[in-house]
Amino acid sequence: MIFMLSYTPIIGRFVLPGASFYTFQKVIGLAPASLIFGVSVFLPRTFLVVFLQSYFASRNLMRELLEPYFCRLRFTKAQKKNWFHDREGLLFGFGVGFYLLIRIPFLGVLIYGIAEASTAYLITKITDPPPPPDQREEFAVTQQHWTNKIDFLKLSLTEIDKKINSKKTIYSSNIDSISSLHDSKPPPYQEFEDKQLY
Repeated sequence: MIFMLSYTPIIGRFVLPGASFYTFQKVIGLAPASLIFGVSVFLPRTFLVVFLQSYFASRNLMRELLEPYFCRLRFTKAQKKNWFHDREGLLFGFGVGFYLLIRIPFLGVLIYGIAEASTAYLITKITDPPPPPDQREEFAVTQQHWTNKIDFLKLSLTEIDKKINSKKTIYSSNIDSISSLHDSKPPPYQEFEDKQLY
């Protein structure tokens, strides 16, 4: 429908740029979307079609890559929408690169496997560690908004890994301290046998 409207006289040249502006102003903000609109007015129609197609295809790719995560934690449809919306800019930048690489002949299958592994790595950076099964519903509610977004975007790659590793160390130490409470050694078998005799 939009593509057909782009062939109408006078206003046709503004249809695809307007669609680009409407699509991206929610993702990257008003000023960058306005810049895209201004530049796209002078670009060929074919380029704009490919540009919009790549955007929507990358979104579908990210939803497909994240589906195992949502199935494991059982997010509702509304919770998925909020989760995506709060991280949409990052997911677009992550997904569009893999979408373009997957289109390479012969290498696309291999790159898709790399994309799956990279998505799992990305999840560890933009979400909290998953809780026990009985706390999944509460966890899904707390993950609707990306609470450490600003801090995360300010960190360099090396600092991100250090921060995540330190959190994992604290988390594992807490697990070890809890499990140590249940690690008391049982009495020797001979002592238990003597008690049974008496």
